[in-house]
Amino acid sequence: MYTQAMDTMAPIQAQAGEDVARQQRFDQRIDAGGFIEAKDWMPEHYRKTLLRQISQHAHSEIVGMLPEGNWISRAPTLKRKAILLAKVQDEGGHGLYLYAAAETLGTSRDQMLAALHEGRAKYSSIFNYPTLTWADVGVIGWLVDGAAIMNQVPLCRCSYAPYARAMVRICREESFHQRQGYDALLTMMQQGSAAQREMVQDAVDRWWWPSLMMFGPPDDQSPNSALSMRWGIKRISNDELRRKFIDATVPQAKVLGVTLPDPELTWNEARQSHDHGPIDWDEFRRVIAGDGPCNRERLAARVRAWDEGAW
Repeated sequence: MYTQAMDTMAPIQAQAGEDVARQQRFDQRIDAGGFIEAKDWMPEHYRKTLLRQISQHAHSEIVGMLPEGNWISRAPTLKRKAILLAKVQDEGGHGLYLYAAAETLGTSRDQMLAALHEGRAKYSSIFNYPTLTWADVGVIGWLVDGAAIMNQVPLCRCSYAPYARAMVRICREESFHQRQGYDALLTMMQQGSAAQREMVQDAVDRWWWPSLMMFGPPDDQSPNSALSMRWGIKRISNDELRRKFIDATVPQAKVLGVTLPDPELTWNEARQSHDHGPIDWDEFRRVIAGDGPCNRERLAARVRAWDEGAW
């Protein structure tokens, strides 16, 4: 019986030893700044973390088509309509790139979309706010896409190679979106009426704080941030990305002639960066949990599109 027990344990011990060796090779590659390909061995928690992040990113691109798609038929000129059509089409393409990247991790597009439609998967909270005026479309391009670029450029160096490769093209297109939004606002502020300038300021007031929330909760309150940075999935922390975004946006707001709605926004000479006022993280958590202005509307629209588009 002793011999039989030893014979039974030998394969288990060999497998455990191989798993340790694989983990060591994985860690060495991550520490060296290398990339993990789809067929490479990876820890299960790494795979699940990637799948959660990439699928949520894909969902955000697809749901993000809705707030701006709402204005395609009401764009003020044919030029602006053509630009907006192209942008919304780009967002759909981004979602497809990302779903394809997520599928390399062992899931299917149907499974990911089922999770979204059933409320088990999340998307960026920013898309649960309404677009009330044409100025909102410009502000989404300037602030929301600007925040997205700040978040996503470091992902071009993500340790998971299929995700990193998808992000290269996405970031190039997002940079056009940001410039288009800024140009639309600049036209309204410099050539528009007083009412149009007020419309832009109102949109900035409503979208500023949700844009800052796009970077996620503070580093000390983010449950996944530290591990994602250890694995090279993320390269820059939430708070650092938010700071860089604010520093880049303040001079742009001055050129536009709009006021950012934060009386505590001041330049910190010692840090060579801006300090900002408190962010309402209770609102962030409430919207993430499904109680935002348009959560139910957005999800219902996606489910309806899925059902009506079945073939």
